[in-house]
Amino acid sequence: MRRLLVLALATVLALLGLGAGAVWWGTNHYGDQVARIPDAFPTGPRPPGPTAHHGGTTFLLAGVDSRSKRPTTGTNATTRLWRYGAQRSDTMMLVHLSGDKRTVHVMSIPRDSWVPIPGHGSAKVNAAFSWGGPPLMIQTVEQLTRTRVDHFGVIDWHGFKALTDAVGGVRITVAADSYDPVLQRHFAAGTHVMHGDEALAYVRQRHGVPGGELDRIKHQQQFLRSLVGEMRGKVSLTNPFGTARMLDAVTRAVSVDDRMSNGDLRDLVIGLRHLDESDARFTTAPIVRSEMIRGQYALILDRAKLRVRWHEVEKGS
Repeated sequence: MRRLLVLALATVLALLGLGAGAVWWGTNHYGDQVARIPDAFPTGPRPPGPTAHHGGTTFLLAGVDSRSKRPTTGTNATTRLWRYGAQRSDTMMLVHLSGDKRTVHVMSIPRDSWVPIPGHGSAKVNAAFSWGGPPLMIQTVEQLTRTRVDHFGVIDWHGFKALTDAVGGVRITVAADSYDPVLQRHFAAGTHVMHGDEALAYVRQRHGVPGGELDRIKHQQQFLRSLVGEMRGKVSLTNPFGTARMLDAVTRAVSVDDRMSNGDLRDLVIGLRHLDESDARFTTAPIVRSEMIRGQYALILDRAKLRVRWHEVEKGS
């Protein structure tokens, strides 16, 4: 009996060792593949960190409209992420993951929001990336929300299409027929599995829909919710090959700040593995009105209400 117990204990320890080794290997293998953005954060004074707001982690996620013929994000990038005046942030989402990693809150900031941009006066929020890259973009959002951004992630059009195709397309239910005359795309009512080019057009659409920019934000949130569901379905301990393909697809498409370590990425993946659609809360920055400013269509935000809402999110974490 003693020999049997010793053999059983040795077997368990060996399996634990293999498991720990696999986790260590996976953490470093996939973590090292993620493209890091050097000096992504602004210098100088910044808002209080997460300890002042009851824990949790805040991310700023951006989709970049570079219109570059070559990838600018992820390990597939063959040209620079940012050049002065060459691109703007097409999508911007502030994401807060609660301290217990059981709830995710997402607030979309419309690209046409008219806000103060440090050192440049006031302009549309998406100009911050064009004028100063990630540091100015983060500084602008931190000044707007009065909260600290802990991590930053960005994906360009190439990465978006590649990630969409990697999951086999994303299932989207279109509420009503529409036609975007700028993108020259028809969208038929009903449920469709959208792949790269069609999915990109759908999340960019703001013409031919009654809500304009706000409908585009709804499309983006709808897509993100569905994409996360598709990815969760392919990532599991019982499907190592599907998990490997998905992690490869993500690392090829996305770039993150260089303060996000491999361990941070591992903890994020492990912490999010149990989340589903019901654990995500989506909202949009509160808007007072729209108006024309210097010949540009702009949205005026209720900054006070925005800050109250976001700080409530942080306190609830």
